[in-house]
Amino acid sequence: MTRDSGPTPPSDRIVSLDALRGLALLGILLINVWSFSMPEQTLLNPTVYADGAVYGDFTGANYWAWAFSHVFAQNKFITLFSALFGAGILLFVDSKNAKGQDAVRLHYRRTAILIAIGLVHAYLLWYGDILVAYGVTALVVVAFRNLDARQLAGLSAVFLLFIPVTELLAAISLGGDAVAAQWAPSEAAIRQQVAAYRGGWLEQLDHRVASSFDRQTTGYIGGSFWQVGGTMLLGMALYRWDVLTGERSAAFYRRLVALGVVGLAITVAGVAYIEANDWSADAALYWRQFVYVGSFPLAGGYLGLVMLYARRRPDGPVTRGLAAVGRTAFTNYLLQTVIATSVFYGHGLGLFGSVSRVEQLGFVAAVWAVQIVLSVVWLRRFRFGPVEWVWRTLTYGERQPMRNPD
Repeated sequence: MTRDSGPTPPSDRIVSLDALRGLALLGILLINVWSFSMPEQTLLNPTVYADGAVYGDFTGANYWAWAFSHVFAQNKFITLFSALFGAGILLFVDSKNAKGQDAVRLHYRRTAILIAIGLVHAYLLWYGDILVAYGVTALVVVAFRNLDARQLAGLSAVFLLFIPVTELLAAISLGGDAVAAQWAPSEAAIRQQVAAYRGGWLEQLDHRVASSFDRQTTGYIGGSFWQVGGTMLLGMALYRWDVLTGERSAAFYRRLVALGVVGLAITVAGVAYIEANDWSADAALYWRQFVYVGSFPLAGGYLGLVMLYARRRPDGPVTRGLAAVGRTAFTNYLLQTVIATSVFYGHGLGLFGSVSRVEQLGFVAAVWAVQIVLSVVWLRRFRFGPVEWVWRTLTYGERQPMRNPD
């Protein structure tokens, strides 16, 4: 068997695909910053707080900071990232098959490494890890690699319908009781979590370990497997249809942008709905459907915008900056955790629970600036990011070349 142990040459990379991945990676931080800097319960109900905490101010600029992130980012960028991950599975398998390699064996090996890194990330650094869910799901969806695009899209729809159907059934049969404990947690539970993350690394383990385990077991089986799996399958279909590689017509991508406006309207309607119901638990599961359904067309709109822009300015600074972040996405994802936990957790600056939503956006903008600059500078000298280098080296079982040729 021939082994290609070298990286994909830059000339063979799809710049628009890298730029889209970079945008998704940066956009994810708009939502992840909530769980880095505030109690986990605020992810479900943004009005949750205790003891007059700074982050509990949900008026004026702080309300609009939340609304901006919720409308334009919540579930949208993770949708893009998951679709790109699914496309990446086919890119990898197709590439290895074309070279006569055992593509599936290599896929399982690189996925096992991804899961191992994710477990370390989840239990030692941050409970919000997505790598484990991606890895376990990738072990499943690779079985559908030989389906055509239409079949992949149909299977994706089956997966993606699971969550709204089950949540609507719960809303109809149980009402607010289905989410009451998570929607309105006790102030004591909130205070305990704030104290844990303002404390040292060992004090944080009580919450981080329990939350990570719950997300990777019941949370995964009942939720993320279906959403992540369905979105990966959708990404595989879009790859087969040449949508993610920028090969469709400009008119097609403009239609995607128009579809994004529909997604935006659905999301805004959801905000109006939950506010009209005074943020009640009875309305929560219905509101979540606005968020979930609206995210897919709006993510499609972002896809269309990036493809159109990258086609028009393939060598422009924005395209090159986003593509650099996308080429080092694994490294940058973990770097976001390192930076955020160093700022918000007690083993760092200890700002957990004491930063307003406007200040959170300032933090996000600062991290974006650092990551874009670092990624561009790094790739001038090196072929790929340091974590990508480790991942590839372990996958192929031999040391990979790191520096760019002079």
